[in-house]
Amino acid sequence: MWTGAESSTLALPHCYSDFPDHPTVLVLSRGAHESETPRDALGRLHSRSGSAPNSGRALPGHPTPTPPSLLMEARLTLEPTGRSCWDEPLRITVRGLAPEQPVTLCSSLRDEKGALFRAHALYRADAHGELDLARAPALGGSFTGLEPMGLIWAMEPERPFWRLIKRDVQTPFVVELEVLDGHEPDGRRLLARTVHERHFMAPGVRRVPVREGRVRTTLFLPPGNGPFPGIINLFGVGGGLLEYRASLLAGKGFAVMALAYYYKDLPKDMDIIRLEYFEEAVSYQLRHPQVKGPGIGLLGISKGAELCLSMASFLNGITAAVIINGSMVNVAGTLYYKEESLPASSMNLERIRVTKDGFKDVIDILTVPPEGPDQKSIIPVERSNTTFLFLVGQDDRNWKSEFYAREASKRLQAHGKEKPQIIFYPETGHYIEPPYFPLCKASTHFFFFFFLVLFFGAGDRTQGLALPR
Repeated sequence: MWTGAESSTLALPHCYSDFPDHPTVLVLSRGAHESETPRDALGRLHSRSGSAPNSGRALPGHPTPTPPSLLMEARLTLEPTGRSCWDEPLRITVRGLAPEQPVTLCSSLRDEKGALFRAHALYRADAHGELDLARAPALGGSFTGLEPMGLIWAMEPERPFWRLIKRDVQTPFVVELEVLDGHEPDGRRLLARTVHERHFMAPGVRRVPVREGRVRTTLFLPPGNGPFPGIINLFGVGGGLLEYRASLLAGKGFAVMALAYYYKDLPKDMDIIRLEYFEEAVSYQLRHPQVKGPGIGLLGISKGAELCLSMASFLNGITAAVIINGSMVNVAGTLYYKEESLPASSMNLERIRVTKDGFKDVIDILTVPPEGPDQKSIIPVERSNTTFLFLVGQDDRNWKSEFYAREASKRLQAHGKEKPQIIFYPETGHYIEPPYFPLCKASTHFFFFFFLVLFFGAGDRTQGLALPR
């Protein structure tokens, strides 16, 4: 548990890689079946240039226009109304339908680069002509079964291998939802439509860019005067400054630093990583008047999780750390701290396997357990007095995070340290994201310069991983 804090949680489900702009592709899903896509069936875009939906003529690929007298019979309602935070569940209901009327619900949004994401699901109204997604199972489409938030997390990109990322947390994603009559793909009448803003900063959360010494970060502070429990959040390979996890966490009562570690005037690669930079960030946060001491927490995923293990092992002031699919060996660059160093573990690229889909699977390129010279790359977690929580996707194809979590636990206990908590998630892969991010079956990768495979597992139901304080 996080020390010195009230009870609070942040739900985190799963997703994938760090940068969508590099041409390398990672397949993140093995267990998820190929859902029926709405592209051909719905043929719908956000931009409806030309006639309005009820103008009396159909646009190519759009639902048949509905007369104005029929358009408002059905009422589509989202609660909270108008806006919500991205990690907040929605209640989606439709009223004013005919008893047991078949309908199709559609959702879409465009990301900050204009890429379109869409989902659809088939439903049937109850005997009173009402539909509540918290009680009614989807009968087909992008998902099936009782999934109240399925229209959000099941959205798929029109562009292959495109990941949904929020870069500007000060603006929302705008989600469009529609209700169409019937289950057939063609000729369905538009019955109701609404838009909803999904924000990444809760009301009152403050965003403070920080450029102090070498530290490049953005600090997010909750409403009020504090002090608040402090967290440093680190993402994986890809660099840059991603803020969306930190901004959402701040809405739960944490003072959170989204910390960059190769970015702009910082080093542009990971050949050499110096922990003194991260030590500066820890010191800055502990000095901040709105951060509660005597220590702070760490939250990292992938390479960021590996760095969190190193920080907890070498630096002071770290009281808790959440490690999401991290390695306990140093990977992809030499780590230095004062007079000590950890070499990068060797990679055997001959162990890359080609899948039946033609992608490459890198799960075996690291030697596990480490042997010979690679033993010098093991992070000395036994030095740490930190309370650890490991979140492990058991279908992680980036590296063997389950082995690393178990091995870290063994080393800690062998040296008389507190046994860490490990939570295992079956059919879940490498990337675990905040709630309701669309499942990303394949995305890009920064480190490898060829097509890769990161199986993500079924992944569409693990929407509520809780991060205790």
